[in-house]
Amino acid sequence: MKVEYVFEFADGKRMQYQIDLLRSSEAEEERKAAGEEWTFLKHCKCSNCPLSSSHVYCPVALDIEGVVKDFKSQPAFQKVTVTVLTPERSYLKRTSLEEGLRSMLGLIMATSRCPILGELKPMAMQHMPFSSGDEFITRSASTYLLQQYFVMRAGKTPDWEMKGLVERNKQLQLVNQALWQRIHTVCESDSNLKALLSFFSMASSVSFSLESQLQKVKAHLE
Repeated sequence: MKVEYVFEFADGKRMQYQIDLLRSSEAEEERKAAGEEWTFLKHCKCSNCPLSSSHVYCPVALDIEGVVKDFKSQPAFQKVTVTVLTPERSYLKRTSLEEGLRSMLGLIMATSRCPILGELKPMAMQHMPFSSGDEFITRSASTYLLQQYFVMRAGKTPDWEMKGLVERNKQLQLVNQALWQRIHTVCESDSNLKALLSFFSMASSVSFSLESQLQKVKAHLE
């Protein structure tokens, strides 16, 4: 399954990316040959990283390296037209480069071989570009509760209070903070940094204020 992102700039420049949601380990091996120093696992390594020192590279950094290179000098505030093509439908939005990058980087990171970010892969397989904060909360909670339903079906104890969802997002925050530091060392402008910071803010809302966020969503369900 592949998702395509197309960025069109005011000067006519067009940048196109195809993201394979089921990337193989062979594809990662090919990227390692050209990995820069900031993609090494030891560079700004996440405090909660479960990977051993036998892994030379950070899998997420390898996946986003090309995007970071392409946009590291681009200002976040500029307007672009972003088209997203999925197997089911197409999306188009005139928006800031920051929002377009946040959407694409979120998808790339969630489908990386990182053991922690990989927890988001079920959501990534039903990718919704340009999600708002409320949409992110709704999809996170819905996906998690559906997972718990299947836990119950398997005869195990489900987590209906979603304590595991809060803990999962606390771990994601640590990863996002470390990735922000990684990218900070190579970005000349602010687009990649703001995109990650925006993505990080969404994850934070699940950890620190899940109940209040759910109350906002509740109003749309009554």
